[in-house]
Order: sequence, then structure tokens, then C-alpha cells
Amino acid sequence: MLLALGRAEEAVLPRVSVSQLRALLIIDSHEKTNLSQLADELGAIPSSASRLCDRLVAAGLIRRRAGATDRREVELSPTAEGQRLIDELRECRRTELGRVLGSMSAEGRRALLAGLQEFQREADRAGDAEHEVA
Repeated sequence: MLLALGRAEEAVLPRVSVSQLRALLIIDSHEKTNLSQLADELGAIPSSASRLCDRLVAAGLIRRRAGATDRREVELSPTAEGQRLIDELRECRRTELGRVLGSMSAEGRRALLAGLQEFQREADRAGDAEHEVA
């Protein structure tokens, strides 16, 4: 699976670095993202995240704007070009995963589905247990 996803990323990586792509996907995954949230999710210090955003702004992939509630806060969002890149990556991922799934036997796909469902149940239980402890 990682190879299929890696092949999909190869389609967009000539245009952006891996860290830029990761930042762009994080920004896109939240309705509103600020620099502090991005730095936290990247596991980076704010100044590094800011420089990364500078490169994404220069490439025309994200925009920065003053926060709606706090003008000192900077909100980050993908530009139309950034969204096109994200959509292209997602389409490439779907195509690659579809190709792999299409080559599997029906029995193999059923086993994969059962395994993923079990994985989801256990992940949900682990999350619920974590919330009970807190």
C-alpha cells in the first residue's frame, strides 16, 4: 500500500518537497489552520513552519490572511492552485489503490476489508480508553 501511495506522491513531488506537501495537506485538512497549529502537527518550531509557509506562499499554493476573530493570528488556506495539487494527489492515490485492489482476488479483498474493519474497531476502543483515563 505504501508503494502505491508513494507512486501517487511522485506525481506531485517534482513541484513541491515532501515537507511542503505534508504542510499543504495539513492546512487543507482543517477548516481553519494557523501557524501554531501547523507547527504542532508538523512537530516543528513556529519559525521553521513559518519559513515553510513562506515557500508555499511564494509557490502560489497557500495564502495567509489575518484571523477573523484575532487580527494578530494568521490563518492559512490553500489557493486554487494548491487545491488543484491536492486534488491531483488524491486522484493519483485513488487510481493507484484501485489498480492494486483490482489485481487482488475477491477473497483477498474480503479478507482485507475484514482486517481493516477489525483495525478500526480496535483503534476506536483504544481512543475510547484514552478518553476514559483523561
